[in-house]
Amino acid sequence: MKIATFNINGINRRLSNLMAWLADAAPDVVCLQELKATDRQFPATALRDAGYEAVWAGQPQWSGVAILSRGSKPVLTRQSLPGDPSDTQARYIEAAVEGVLIGCLYAPNGNPCPGPKFSYKLDWTERLLAHAEALWQEDLPIILAGDYNIVPEPRDIYETKSFKDNALVQPESRALYQRLLQQGWTDALRTLFPDETIFTFWDYKRDRWPRNAGLRLDHLLLSESVAGRLRRGGIDRSVRGEPGASDHVPAWIEID
Repeated sequence: MKIATFNINGINRRLSNLMAWLADAAPDVVCLQELKATDRQFPATALRDAGYEAVWAGQPQWSGVAILSRGSKPVLTRQSLPGDPSDTQARYIEAAVEGVLIGCLYAPNGNPCPGPKFSYKLDWTERLLAHAEALWQEDLPIILAGDYNIVPEPRDIYETKSFKDNALVQPESRALYQRLLQQGWTDALRTLFPDETIFTFWDYKRDRWPRNAGLRLDHLLLSESVAGRLRRGGIDRSVRGEPGASDHVPAWIEID
């Protein structure tokens, strides 16, 4: 099974990019973030014609998440992150696909920092930690994939001082990510590439893509039984260079 996560940065605006990648990469499961589309605007028919069924939580502007599955319908188990009924931002969706529970997440950016958006980022991630701990106790094959909007370590960002006040690299943010790993989750890409610098995001500004001034923001965390079946993975870097590309690229793994 090949599972990918991809912040598409506007699914309808970049639908042709998404379709081309799906045809080339042929993932079995895809977690999409930043749909920037309402439920009614989600291109379910076009995706079905490409061989993918989907569940989604749509939202305009900056949010929205979806899980695609090739050849079978994902079984929706959750459409929001528990812990705060007042939170209406579409940032989490969960579904079962071929015996694996898939959690697709789009964590808050948190900028400007400090401020209310950073506080929301920390609170949201605390709720993710609580839910992840509950899932871990179920002892199921689980993958939590998405745009975590956290740079886990200094080596996960290009050499720069311009991000020193950015929410993505703050000690509080990184500590929350480490707490997830301490629960037992395996960071699949770092496991597969323990000594390599790998990026999944290049901002549109300041020639960051041509300069390879990237960040690793997109992660796939695996429960114990899935981690034991991890075989290979990577990032589809060339997607970033296509016309009209998202500022993120797909990150993917294959499991037995």
